[in-house]
Amino acid sequence: MESWTRTSTVLFHVQKGYNLQFIQRARQIHLSHQQYAAAPINTGILFVPQQEAWVVERMGKFNQILDPGLNFLIPFIDKIKYVQSLKEIPIAIPHQSAISADNVTLTIDGVLYLRIYDPYKASYGVEDVEYAVTQLAQTTMRSEIGKISLDTVFRERESLNIAIVTAINKASSAWGITCLRYEIRDIQIPKRIQEAMHSQVESERKKRAAILESEGIRTSDINIAEGKKQSRILASEADKLEKINRAEGEAKAIVANAEARATSLIVLAQALSKEEGKNAASLNVAEQYVSAFKQLAKSSNTILLPANASDVSSMVAQAMAVYTNLASKNEKPKLEEYDRGEYISDDEK
Repeated sequence: MESWTRTSTVLFHVQKGYNLQFIQRARQIHLSHQQYAAAPINTGILFVPQQEAWVVERMGKFNQILDPGLNFLIPFIDKIKYVQSLKEIPIAIPHQSAISADNVTLTIDGVLYLRIYDPYKASYGVEDVEYAVTQLAQTTMRSEIGKISLDTVFRERESLNIAIVTAINKASSAWGITCLRYEIRDIQIPKRIQEAMHSQVESERKKRAAILESEGIRTSDINIAEGKKQSRILASEADKLEKINRAEGEAKAIVANAEARATSLIVLAQALSKEEGKNAASLNVAEQYVSAFKQLAKSSNTILLPANASDVSSMVAQAMAVYTNLASKNEKPKLEEYDRGEYISDDEK
């Protein structure tokens, strides 16, 4: 009869248009009374299921808590008043409005997971454990969200969940329950704020893309400049080595030519000092004379010839006379030097 009366009250409030939270509260009370009405009947011999605790009253006063397994009670005197589940209980926290520190209205819902660890306190410490925890979770959530800004809500969900669990456990210790965890399920923000956030995200992404593009261009220009610099350095070093090698080669060639010329002159001098050496020199001069006139004829149309160009023997004789004159001049300084040295040595004596 009592259950039917409460159901009728709920329907009356729905027809009158009362708020949803009041209707949910009435429904929870109705379900709790249904649970109490469905408590097991005392038959004297009872079997308690695992992970359940049956609270027994004797003549209206708390007597004992039945453990899982076989139990014995006195019929009509003992009454099973409450049946508490020791399992983990999920409770859906309905949508609620909360205002963040930067004055943005949010609509948030979540899921709360709790467990009863003291059936006595859960039965006699509060009228309805689930309703009390739900209200405490909602007020704690509003209080915690009011301390942080909108951006922090999205960025620090985990820390917000931990703060809510800590606050619930601190307040519900007298109820014989413990809150295991709280999870924010959905966060709804006003449409204008959502559009502004989307615009902000889009502008941030465009800014990041422009920065990355400019950094890429800068890196590319730096790489190109570094490449040109290294290329010029390597080219200059190669040119330097080439010039050094060419100069060293030319120096060695000059030295080699000079040595070859000196060797040839020594050989020529030795040959001239021998018998018939002058005749060989005369033959060589005559050959060079003929060859020189031959080259003159090839190089130019205008040729200057001596008066006696056909007289080869006179030209050879003139050449040998020059050679003899130079040789005699080279021998005189040697003799004068020898006589001077000998004269000095006589004075010293």
